[in-house]
Amino acid sequence: MNDSSWGAPQGAGYRGAPEMGAAPAGPAHDVHGAQQTRPMPIVPDVPGEGRDADDRDDRNRDATQVSGPLFRDERPQEPMSTPTPPPPPQKKRAGRDLRAAIGVGVGLGAVVIGSLFVVKAVFVGVVVLAVVVGLWELTSRLKERKGIDAPLVPLAVGGAMMVVAGYVWDARGAWIAMALTALAVLVWRMTRPPEDYLKDVTAGVFAVFYVPFLATFVSMMLSADDGAWRVLVFLLLTVVSDTGAYAVGWRFGTHKLAPRISPGKTREGLFGAVAFAMVVGALCMQFLIDGGRWWQGLLMGLAVAASATLGDLGESMIKRDLGIKDMGTLLPGHGGIMDRLDSLLPTAPIVWLLLVVFVGSG
Repeated sequence: MNDSSWGAPQGAGYRGAPEMGAAPAGPAHDVHGAQQTRPMPIVPDVPGEGRDADDRDDRNRDATQVSGPLFRDERPQEPMSTPTPPPPPQKKRAGRDLRAAIGVGVGLGAVVIGSLFVVKAVFVGVVVLAVVVGLWELTSRLKERKGIDAPLVPLAVGGAMMVVAGYVWDARGAWIAMALTALAVLVWRMTRPPEDYLKDVTAGVFAVFYVPFLATFVSMMLSADDGAWRVLVFLLLTVVSDTGAYAVGWRFGTHKLAPRISPGKTREGLFGAVAFAMVVGALCMQFLIDGGRWWQGLLMGLAVAASATLGDLGESMIKRDLGIKDMGTLLPGHGGIMDRLDSLLPTAPIVWLLLVVFVGSG
């Protein structure tokens, strides 16, 4: 027997008990067999008893689709869930206060350029100030986050001496000042209990190399006859490299460069840094440095993009180990002084060396 003949809903299709001698309105069936299976619903009489069984079966199926389940033991079909539309794509936003960052950057640039081309000694003082503040930020974060107490006094005094020695006595003075500063760190720490001595002095020697020693190459560039222009080229290439990496990476970056160290940096951003730095390097070497050639600027721009990126990654590695986002809060929109020196410090010896090779020490 067809299942559709069992399932007419109330108010449709099947007639009640047939009259004597008349043919039943629906298909023939065994009453006892029907009671043993499923009860037949009683529906009211409808006109059109001359229709055949196939027409009624079609009507029964249509009514079943409209009215829902026919018997109490049948569960209604759950309605299909409407898929939730995906959220609209959000526009990319910079991670910092862009207005504050631009304002602070312009202010710092004015101070640097003004001191650089007015009196060289004033610019040396700016470098010394940046080194001392950077050492204070670094040692403070080490003590707060790791319990490492690198002695700040010998670091600050020795760091200032290293920058001045690099300007006055060139590389030999810088090396001598660095050795004396490291020795002062070892002796200064002896005035406290011996616990954690090795950890503290190791961090102190690292700080000597990382901040003031690398900064002495800036003062060594400045000591040349055209030192102001050499320092300007160094600053321009580093800033342009960072700007190119930020602009291209923010707009087109999809492939992560080093996600475990700095998730925001992309390979596209690195290509932007290389392209921007090489173009500006060619222009600077051709028009700003006496005896320079454009192809030397291309090589210098490539080297600066690599060193600036590595310096930025190195600083990010330190901050991740310390569990912090910025080294300080002194510069709104930028973080601390060390957050601005991260790409400048490792780039300084690269630019100094290439300028010596290309055009001499001056």
